[in-house]
Amino acid sequence: MTSLSRELVFLILQFLDEEKFKESVHKLEKESGFYFNMKYFEEKVQAGEWEEVEKYLSGFTKVDDNRYSMKIFFEIRKQKYLEALDRQDKPKAVEILVGDLKVFSTFNEELYKEITQLLILNNFRENEQLSKYGDTKTARSIMLIELKKLIEANPLFRDKLAFPTLKSSRLRTLINQSLNWQHQLCKNPRPNPDIKTLFTDHTCSPSNGPLAPTPANLPISAVAKPVAYTSLGVHGPFPPAVATANANALAGWMANASASSSVQAAVVTTSTIPVPQNQVSILKRPRTPPATPGIVDYQNADHEQLMKRIRPGHSVEEVSYPVARQASWSLDDLPRTVAMTLHQGSSVTSMDFHPSHHTLLLVGSNNGEITLWELSLRERLVSKPFKIWDVSACSLPFQAAAVKDAPISVSRVAWSPDGNFVGVAFTKHLIHLYAYTGSNELAQRIELCIVTCGDDKLIKVWDANGRRLFTFEGHEAPVYSICPHHKENIQFIFSTAIDGKIKAWLYDNMGSRVDYDAPGHWCTTMLYSADGSRLFSCGTSKEGESFLVEWNESEGAIKRTYNGFRKKSAGVVQFDTTQNRFLVAGEDGQVKFWDMDNINLLTSTDADGGLQGLPRLKFNKEGNILAVTTVDNGFKILANATGLRSLRTIETPAFEALRSPIESAAIKVSGSSTVNVNPVNCKVERSSPVRPPPTILNGVDPMSRSVEKSRTVEDATDRAKPWQLSEILDPVQCRSVTMPDNTDSFSKVVRLLYTNSAVGILALGSNGVQKLWKWSRNEQNPTGKATASVVPQRWQPNSGLLMTNDIVGVNLEEAVPCIALSKNDSYVMSACGGKVSLFNMMTFKVMTTFMPPPPASTFLAFHPQDNNIISIGMEDSTIHIYNVRVDEVKSKLKGHQRRITGLAFSTNLNILVSSGADAQLCVWSIDTWEKRKAIPIQLPAGKSPVGDTRVQFHSDQLRLLVVHETQLAIYEASKMERIRQWIPQDVLAAPISYAAYSCNSQLIYASFCDANIGVFDADSLRLRCRIAPSICLSSAALNRSQAVYPLVIAAHPLEPNQFAVGLSDGSVKVIEPSESEGKWGSSPPTDNGILNGKAPSSSTTSNHTADQAQR
Repeated sequence: MTSLSRELVFLILQFLDEEKFKESVHKLEKESGFYFNMKYFEEKVQAGEWEEVEKYLSGFTKVDDNRYSMKIFFEIRKQKYLEALDRQDKPKAVEILVGDLKVFSTFNEELYKEITQLLILNNFRENEQLSKYGDTKTARSIMLIELKKLIEANPLFRDKLAFPTLKSSRLRTLINQSLNWQHQLCKNPRPNPDIKTLFTDHTCSPSNGPLAPTPANLPISAVAKPVAYTSLGVHGPFPPAVATANANALAGWMANASASSSVQAAVVTTSTIPVPQNQVSILKRPRTPPATPGIVDYQNADHEQLMKRIRPGHSVEEVSYPVARQASWSLDDLPRTVAMTLHQGSSVTSMDFHPSHHTLLLVGSNNGEITLWELSLRERLVSKPFKIWDVSACSLPFQAAAVKDAPISVSRVAWSPDGNFVGVAFTKHLIHLYAYTGSNELAQRIELCIVTCGDDKLIKVWDANGRRLFTFEGHEAPVYSICPHHKENIQFIFSTAIDGKIKAWLYDNMGSRVDYDAPGHWCTTMLYSADGSRLFSCGTSKEGESFLVEWNESEGAIKRTYNGFRKKSAGVVQFDTTQNRFLVAGEDGQVKFWDMDNINLLTSTDADGGLQGLPRLKFNKEGNILAVTTVDNGFKILANATGLRSLRTIETPAFEALRSPIESAAIKVSGSSTVNVNPVNCKVERSSPVRPPPTILNGVDPMSRSVEKSRTVEDATDRAKPWQLSEILDPVQCRSVTMPDNTDSFSKVVRLLYTNSAVGILALGSNGVQKLWKWSRNEQNPTGKATASVVPQRWQPNSGLLMTNDIVGVNLEEAVPCIALSKNDSYVMSACGGKVSLFNMMTFKVMTTFMPPPPASTFLAFHPQDNNIISIGMEDSTIHIYNVRVDEVKSKLKGHQRRITGLAFSTNLNILVSSGADAQLCVWSIDTWEKRKAIPIQLPAGKSPVGDTRVQFHSDQLRLLVVHETQLAIYEASKMERIRQWIPQDVLAAPISYAAYSCNSQLIYASFCDANIGVFDADSLRLRCRIAPSICLSSAALNRSQAVYPLVIAAHPLEPNQFAVGLSDGSVKVIEPSESEGKWGSSPPTDNGILNGKAPSSSTTSNHTADQAQR
């Protein structure tokens, strides 16, 4: 249903309520599912009309939609059951138990059994948990409080609990306005028309007398109306909106996402939309909708007459927009003087100025070349022709397309906001990311995020390693452009498609927040003003008509349309903004300027001729220099007086640093479509619906992806120094913190996890007890994330509960503990030789148990695409694919000879890889659960094929880390061929106890049975840093007769240089580099030979063709 149809339903609901058609109101609420009437729901619950309660709910949710819905229905049916028992109506209670409550037994069998046992009690209050149950009325009131909380938290209700703000009798008002317009069209309008029907358009019959006088607007009473209206009651409008405009205008647009606006029909009303809980207070702020009826284009011969006859001036209900005051300016502020003309050699397709070096211009060309120009020198600093860095890493379809199709060209170039990275998007489904090694060395790496879009109609969000983080689906046509932005703490992306649809996305996979029509209904780009307060779009229709408009964000309507374009254009007009004051667009071989507050063209220039018909253009950040493309494969630089002075200024030291400033770096993402690039800045938690999008590139990849390792600026700098293994021997050389209140030294820490939000650490002990530590947000730790600089707190609920696994009849010495955490950190699943328990992370309560032994569970992993599906490795060597929702094992996989010790999913390859204590690896299809392959790991000579083997996928989902006490190995998972191997030796000669990738998969942390820790380069498996036992062990542990060492390592989910270790003495420690260093050593050189007269420690690797280690 379209947004206007949805709004019509709200108008009908208001009308029905005003006319007191109460039963019809609630039927329409339920059948449309647009508005959940909480007051009506409360009335029915208090009256105990349970059939109507569930019937009304069914219009909005079903029992099994989500955990909130399940809890809602359970509470209602439980109350109905208890009331039947209270009436001593046992037959009815049995009927409810079997017919209504049985469905919940599949999720919590123990609870269902307990409810069933209430039947045998004379008074169910004899049950301890129900001893405080009062009378029926009180119980219903208490339950209602809980139900309201569940409904408000349920995402299915989040946009349906507030009725939009409407003036009284809004539908009547619109009808009367329509009648007014119809009356204006009459050839001989009468002063007092007689309106007798709404079924046909109104016309005044011809007058026999003289010409009727000019009509006046029809009064509201033209449509019969009661003397007084009943207030809307629960449908009533929001409280009056604050008169002053909210700084967060996007929140209004997002909250009014049902509005629709276009040039031909501007009908704007309001509605609410679903929002994440942490943003409800912002997005649900009440706003008064515009009451202006807009102008309807009748597209007939009477239209011109209508427009002439509508009286000028604002009506009482018309919305007017005040003109913002700007500081004084003159035409001389505009960069219109041609400072230089530069020849690129190929048609320029994209340009972007460095954010801080205002004369540094990045240029992309039609031949795939990118060039960095220093305009003050009129010189190319760097020029890089197009090259596929590693063809073999690309998919076969991409390789075929690259050879077969026309030459690859650049579609968009962009700097990251800090100027440290360059993004290049190509027309052949490819993105390159470069590190800029200019005059300033990077103090720390920022986290990059790439957003791609294109002809597969999707918007996808990737990290810098090519791992897909989000996929936004909803456009029905290829996506033309995106505009990432943030306001206050809301981060979002606008997207436009070639069908003219504009959508907006929060980083939460909950769908588009708006659905609007762009002027022209074709290709459109959107940009914010420099301060982010004003939103503009520019585009061209298929017929060649161009539109430059400003949007009113608080309503999602077009605020003003700028004049000055020719009637027809052969392509799509490009534009830019600057200084929160000016707009510029290229058309008809000219550069055209507008004042943002004036719809009329300010001035234009042809820049002495030679510009493209629809030139591309780009301001520098200061707005004093403008680059414009020319027809002869070059570009012109226009400047004002300030810009001309900066172009004449040369700072030699800075220039020398720029001589070779670009290093090939991070990512290649192959996709589909022409792409473009937009940079934004933000930082967010991994658990947040929002992901960090510093460098945003538009481009898509339905065909394939291929990723190359990032080569950072630090690596470029390090190459100039003689390499030396970094060794951390003294605690003062790094930062570390030991988890407090960990008094149980008799239990080993056998499993360790960071929470996905990076605010806590969860440890599972060999005694089956789980412990949680959390960091708080404070002055010492403003991010609230896990850090070695601040001591966290042991966290427990007020009840004092411990998360203790079922260990009845379990020999803990032989048990194999296992653990898995849900993506949103709400639940943790674990076992320690007994049943698998599902714990609530807030209350520590056991939600359910399943899979009782024998055999015992030995490894747990959530399915990456469905949290209801769990793969469970078993003691008897099988793997169970278990559906929690229906409490059923869907498949049982057999292929190992001993217990399962590792499971890892790859959604890219659509496989599950399992490892066992038999030193075997098995590959299973996720679709059919059939075994695709089984291979033994290649053990050193003389080693028997026993011992735990663990597996973990690289963030690219293509490479696989395999860990055994005898080796670290990297496999190409698609072929299951080993490409790297490292064997313990030299200073790290002890058996490996555990290993894991860092969060960005650039490092591998490995712990050893002698308490050493090694930090390896993830690609080469060359050792870059050794951390001595004195770092992770206390002085008491160092002096013990029994060896203490790390049994498990966990990598921080957001900070690649932080990790935690769980020790055999029960302690947990977080370790990260010193603030001065910021990293663990440096990347060893490719030829890691003899250094300073001795062999480098433990830097041995081998490939799959040789079992012998190579120096």
